[in-house]
Amino acid sequence: MSVLIVIPARYASTRYPGKPLVGLTGASGDTRTLIERSWRAAGQVAGVDRVVVATDDDRIRDAAQGFGAEVVMTSDACENGTERCAEAHAALGGGYEIVVNLQGDAPLTPHWFVEDLVKGLRDDPGAQVATPVLRCDGRALNGFLDDRKAGRVGGTTAVFGAGGRALYFSKEVIPYTAARYDDEAETPVFHHVGVYAYRPDALAAYPDLPAGPLEQLEGLEQLRFLEHGHPILCVEVAAKGRQFWELNNPQDVPRIEAMMAEMGME
Repeated sequence: MSVLIVIPARYASTRYPGKPLVGLTGASGDTRTLIERSWRAAGQVAGVDRVVVATDDDRIRDAAQGFGAEVVMTSDACENGTERCAEAHAALGGGYEIVVNLQGDAPLTPHWFVEDLVKGLRDDPGAQVATPVLRCDGRALNGFLDDRKAGRVGGTTAVFGAGGRALYFSKEVIPYTAARYDDEAETPVFHHVGVYAYRPDALAAYPDLPAGPLEQLEGLEQLRFLEHGHPILCVEVAAKGRQFWELNNPQDVPRIEAMMAEMGME
């Protein structure tokens, strides 16, 4: 099955304007932009036919072309990354059997997260959309709780039922647990990894679905699928010793750089 990775990127982020062009310094001391690091992460994924950056901003286009990325220009009317992926896939003429949305704020995404996600969608003929989830250790969960106490919007958590079908996604920490966990301990909370794999029909239908109240309240694009009765497959992925975090706020820059240094990522 042919696979396209789209990296949607916009300059006018509400929480962090210009985020795709923010520099991140790796363990070697080299500084690369967030969008370049996300593109490099996509290039490590096996079994992919094409990788493109989708943006509506000339600054991001110029930067992406400068490091060798293929760029698809999309409309500034796209409300989120899924709509941008749908527009990019259509602009490329369609034809891909699986489209992966590798959001441009997750440079620490290991290649096997995406590989396992694509396999999960391939192996489940009834699934139209799939997304990875990562069981939090105590360190990650405490990071979520600290963000919420400080009034910051950190990562997203997911709960799912039988067969991995998603029940809900939230920027709050769900499910509730009163326990505190050691850094290396497993917890009952799953971190939603902001990557999606779509079958083309589901992706093409998404922009015509009206945004529901839950999507608007949480600011989470995937809730549009759930609110309209389209199931999402949650694919559990393994950290294998890697740390993972998205860049949501300026405060995440030193956190991610510290993780990169600890893991020896250039």
